[in-house]
Amino acid sequence: MRTFTEHVPVPEDFGTPLIGVKPGSDMDLELRFEAVHEGILVSGSAFVEVTGECSRCLDPLVSDLEVNVQELFFYEEPSADDLGEDEDEQRWVEHDSIDLEPVLRDAVVTALPFQPVCREDCEGLCSECGIHLADEPGHHHEVLDPRWAALQGLTGEEN
Repeated sequence: MRTFTEHVPVPEDFGTPLIGVKPGSDMDLELRFEAVHEGILVSGSAFVEVTGECSRCLDPLVSDLEVNVQELFFYEEPSADDLGEDEDEQRWVEHDSIDLEPVLRDAVVTALPFQPVCREDCEGLCSECGIHLADEPGHHHEVLDPRWAALQGLTGEEN
């Protein structure tokens, strides 16, 4: 068993359109590699800084994220009968090395919020004019149903 602590640059595509990790920023890894009967078991944690924007008000977001990683890299590819339905999800030791990038990407991206928010009570933007609703409590627009527009003249009020 060997334990490593490394700082590595983040590759491309560690995120979604709203939130993710900037390519080239630091990813701190604390990983343990264990030789087991079937292959190499990699377990530990990855620490990254996540940036993005709130899905409600579009304000910038920055936060730290820690994700746990655990993956078994098999020494040999088993026969087709042994694989079953999980064939595409298996990782392999190839040419005496393992590729951690897909494992780390899967761990980080699945831990990101689907709809990130700056705070849980964020009211977002006005759908009519786009102002921050948090800046103007009680903000609203008088929206008249166009189907009733013909009757508006009967009350004596004008638009």
